[in-house]
Amino acid sequence: MSEPSDFSGWCLVLRLAGPLQSWGGHSQFNRRDTRAEPTKSGIVGLLAAAQGRRRQDPIEDLLRLSFGVRVDQPGSILRDYHTVSDLRGRPLPSAAVNAKGVQKTTSPQKWTHVTHRYYLQDAVFVAAVRGRRDLLESLRDALRSPEFPLCLGRRACPPTQPLVLRPSPDDSYALWPGTSLLDVLTRVPWEAGAAWRDRLRRRASRTVLPVTIDDPHGDDVRDDVPISFDPHRRAFTSRRVRQDWVDLTPANQTPPPAGTDNNHDPFALLGGDL
Repeated sequence: MSEPSDFSGWCLVLRLAGPLQSWGGHSQFNRRDTRAEPTKSGIVGLLAAAQGRRRQDPIEDLLRLSFGVRVDQPGSILRDYHTVSDLRGRPLPSAAVNAKGVQKTTSPQKWTHVTHRYYLQDAVFVAAVRGRRDLLESLRDALRSPEFPLCLGRRACPPTQPLVLRPSPDDSYALWPGTSLLDVLTRVPWEAGAAWRDRLRRRASRTVLPVTIDDPHGDDVRDDVPISFDPHRRAFTSRRVRQDWVDLTPANQTPPPAGTDNNHDPFALLGGDL
């Protein structure tokens, strides 16, 4: 994959893990799906939030970042069932408006609206962005002290720590050198939880993980590049990607440091035998 001349050969690597994630596509209204891996729009939104950018602010510099993601632990689908009603006891509005621009009520009147939201639970991804060194440094600093709350696709999905992965525990610079996104994603240690690691190791002697990488000559298309997050002119375009596999070396299959396992126990902080 060819890269612009101002690309410095450095990547910022993120660990995207949490009890829930949701990376939406074109779904809307009463059904909100999630894709099986993080979208570029979701990552651009996370980086923009860290820097304190408003929805109307320009994001062209972030769109020039090359993006790749590795699936360390695919997780499973969770369906969340919702009902929506008007707290004032009124019938719900419809999508139609009258001559004065006021929403009409549903006809026949509808008092409860059913929605379904889909999430990935217990998933772990490693995402890498590649671009200008000065931009990556500013994004790294913003992620360490974000202006706005960060989320994994939706506001109800906060990430667990660590979010920024370092090449080594004593490397405070936290940018990864590499000849390409694929090179970096091959060298990042496996971030899956202990149970998932053990499950895969019982099936195979090698750890081979799927990756999706920006590539202008790729065979696949993803329509997840935001032109603008402005609610009044929100729009997306597409990008070409290629799908590949990385074969982790034994050194990169070691468990993550203590405290980064993905077994979620909401009562752990309470102590005692609950």
